[in-house]
Amino acid sequence: MVEKLISFSLKNRAVVLLVSLALFGWGIYSVQQNPIDAIPDLSDNQVIVFTEWMGRSPQVIEDQVTYPLVSNLQGIPKIKNIRASSMFGMSFVYIIFDDEVDPYWARTRVLERLNFAQRLLPENVTPTLGPDGTGVGHVFWYHLKTDKMDLGEQRALQDWYVKFALQTVPGVAEVASFGGFEKQYQLVLDPLKMQYYNVSMTEVMKAVKTSNNDVGGRKFEMSDRSYVVRGLGYIKDIKDVESIAIKNYNSVPVKVSDVGSVQMGGDLRLGVFDANGEGEVVGGIVVMRYGENADKVIAAVKEKMKEVQKGLPDGVTFETSYDRSDLIAKAVESIKGTLIEEMIAVSVVILLFLFHWRSALIILIQLPISVAIGFILLQAFGISSNIMSLTGIALAIGVVVDDGIVMVENAYRSISERQEELDSNP
Repeated sequence: MVEKLISFSLKNRAVVLLVSLALFGWGIYSVQQNPIDAIPDLSDNQVIVFTEWMGRSPQVIEDQVTYPLVSNLQGIPKIKNIRASSMFGMSFVYIIFDDEVDPYWARTRVLERLNFAQRLLPENVTPTLGPDGTGVGHVFWYHLKTDKMDLGEQRALQDWYVKFALQTVPGVAEVASFGGFEKQYQLVLDPLKMQYYNVSMTEVMKAVKTSNNDVGGRKFEMSDRSYVVRGLGYIKDIKDVESIAIKNYNSVPVKVSDVGSVQMGGDLRLGVFDANGEGEVVGGIVVMRYGENADKVIAAVKEKMKEVQKGLPDGVTFETSYDRSDLIAKAVESIKGTLIEEMIAVSVVILLFLFHWRSALIILIQLPISVAIGFILLQAFGISSNIMSLTGIALAIGVVVDDGIVMVENAYRSISERQEELDSNP
């Protein structure tokens, strides 16, 4: 078989060259299309269900939220395992599917089952799906640098401007904000005043909730004109909250300001984000979508940040906290450097021992073609170009070089011996 293949190749050199050029071109195309990342994605094929019910203990969360969800999600097909954890005010359910299952098919099946499980949960408790990313999807971190804005203003700028802009970048599943304070209206009630006016906590909560709303009326015509009546009730500042009427006390309306005080404060925090020990900062984590090219996503995020920078207040700039593209670039440069070093070393070895430049050229041609075929296989099997796969290619280059040197030297020796026989027997 090998002899026939060698004979065919020698008799059809043009076909061999065309096939080699086609494989090399296909390999270049595969390099451009294959996702590039620094870290191989070895995480489970999972869908995360997150449920928030603040103020409840882990045991209550386990009994009333986690257990009903897990028991109803078990009937989804192609599930490998379900894991769950309950903590103060939050529940996490991890549905792990078989590796060959499409992640978006899995998310659809989970969402269908959640519609049924919703009726088993307490009122106003709604489970949500986590982002369609993986455990290694955190590809880019950034924070805002400013000397004038406080942490609350920075967090508002991040949540209501920067985050929405970066989420429009193709390949980005989520931009998670961190640091700072989330602004909120805080109502501090006085128990003595509530007792004096006979006002309960439930009445205060209901009044504040129902008063922060716009209501629609009807249209009526007068003097050949149409008028639309509607009530504007959205809260805009602290005074609007203070003026909300709770109930009547001896025919006198009791307002929020009569039973407590209203202030602007920050939401409860579970941690802080410190930058190099220089103080707290506000920023975001860019989570890449499943199966995307990390290098292209990071480049697109950086381009979008240049556009967003134009709309930031004076003195506010972006600072990079973590950029995986640096590690990706070093990994790619490593494989390029290894390939060039091997080609130079092989050329020197062949020229020193054989003094035959055509033999060295044979090995120099086979190295890039072999690497190109490797990327074709990576693309075919859906494996990204990461540190592990690129390291495997770099190690394989040494094997290819060794085989090439042995085969070229053997061919050169066989041809020399045959030539000597022909010269001795003219």
